[in-house]
Amino acid sequence: MSTTDEDLLRLAFDVAERAMDNGNHPFGAVLAGPDGEVLLEVENGYLPDGDMTGHAERLLATLACKTFEPEELADCTIYSSAEPCAMCAGAIYWAGIGRVVYGLSEERLKTMTGNHPENPTLSLPCRTVFAAGQRKVEVIGPLLEDEAAELHEGVWE
Repeated sequence: MSTTDEDLLRLAFDVAERAMDNGNHPFGAVLAGPDGEVLLEVENGYLPDGDMTGHAERLLATLACKTFEPEELADCTIYSSAEPCAMCAGAIYWAGIGRVVYGLSEERLKTMTGNHPENPTLSLPCRTVFAAGQRKVEVIGPLLEDEAAELHEGVWE
């Protein structure tokens, strides 16, 4: 059985659900190698310290840099339950991860969070951040967006 983008994205949804079960915001990220092998899984890290930069994608990018060589990361994909924000897109870019697949768009997330103080969502697509760089980052998403949105139902009220 081959692993598809949808399978790995659903794994990121599972990680996001686990984050919520652990008292955090429902965001999760998975790093997979070119063959679909899962290399890393990271939950949102807002709590316990209230770290507003503790987004799953940023934490995964940092861990990936410490764990893998740049040449390896160029062939990897990050699967994210939601579109990476500008900060996370920058971290993914600097880590050298070559591909991003995400579920919930930043635009739709913003309609769900409003101006919630724990997630004042930016209206800046990750594609815009990556386009400003000198290295190509392939982006696929939103994908399975309705499934991704279900993770956030009732969270930001």
